[in-house]
Amino acid sequence: MRLSLTVTSMALALGTAASADIITQWNFEAQTLLASTGTGTASLVGGVTNTFATGFGGTGTFAMNTTNYAAQSTGDRTRGVQFIGSTAGYDSITLAWNERHSNTSANTVAVFATVDGTNWSEVQVFTFTPAATGTGDTWYSRSVTLSGTYANSANFGFRVLAAFNPGGSGYLASRSTSTYGASGTLRFDDVTISGNLVPAPGAAALVGLAGLIARRRRA
Repeated sequence: MRLSLTVTSMALALGTAASADIITQWNFEAQTLLASTGTGTASLVGGVTNTFATGFGGTGTFAMNTTNYAAQSTGDRTRGVQFIGSTAGYDSITLAWNERHSNTSANTVAVFATVDGTNWSEVQVFTFTPAATGTGDTWYSRSVTLSGTYANSANFGFRVLAAFNPGGSGYLASRSTSTYGASGTLRFDDVTISGNLVPAPGAAALVGLAGLIARRRRA
């Protein structure tokens, strides 16, 4: 009886641990590119520069504000931000962040991911139709669910890069009454890499044993 209760309790604890965990997060409250949770570094791609400005949480909070994007009709998917954080020991990897488009920023971004820090694959494109109000100077909550390819990778990373408007040959401003400009800004906050902790082989066997004991008790 005691063995059954002990094993079952341990299995329940393991099941709880298997729920999605924050692996690495950048909240930028310390106004640094280092991760606020876990171990990781944010950086800039293609000549983009950054400052720290008001975050998604409003006055008194901070986010990474980026500018110096490519000139119109040049550099598609070459400028933006990069986040590196290991997913070793985790599967079911998801990405999430808040992203603010200024009126003259590109309305479209492409997300790329890597398992080795060298080779990058496009995994998602986010775009919207610009309007006279409500689409520029606006925060968007973004999330990406990745395939198993990106699980358990010590060199995992992803990029968010400004992209041409889908089907077009250039950038489209985020507000319909504005003109795209390289000085437009994309602001990033609460950038998060999450996943499910993979149980050690012995722990997985323990869960199976707990299930077997429970079935025998019901028989």
